[in-house]
Amino acid sequence: MPFRIGTGFDIHRLVEGRPLVLGGVVISFEKGLLGHSDGDVIIHAICDAILGALAMGDIGVMFPDNSQETKDIYSIRMLETIAEKAKKSYTISNIDCNCMCEKPKLSGYREAMTDMVSRAAGISKSQVSIKFRTYEGLGEIGSSNAIAAQAVVLLEERKD
Repeated sequence: MPFRIGTGFDIHRLVEGRPLVLGGVVISFEKGLLGHSDGDVIIHAICDAILGALAMGDIGVMFPDNSQETKDIYSIRMLETIAEKAKKSYTISNIDCNCMCEKPKLSGYREAMTDMVSRAAGISKSQVSIKFRTYEGLGEIGSSNAIAAQAVVLLEERKD
């Protein structure tokens, strides 16, 4: 199969006392994402999209949330590991990610996030798109109680 497409989704609750890490970047904010790892929903959605395209399950299969080895792990390390698995048979053609949150405003961090994701995945920054959306005050995301992300990844079979 020359092309494979995967989608990923993640959501985490915002809580006090944790740093906010999104797209591998530490964001200045009074709350962070609750999770076994650093809670980086952008990276988790991208990881799940790659794993989905590879038909290898989800991020919890490779990085279980009941393991001390993965406790507070920097999610960029997860993406590096998963991207290496993908590259054995495929090239990551592009990554497209939407991050949904009301606060904080994230557009000023887009370039740094794109750089972190592209380096971790071993692809060009021109192959990574990270976009931000609000929830117009609706639900847990709109109330600034959670942040979510969804991602789509296209893999192309390696010819070498």
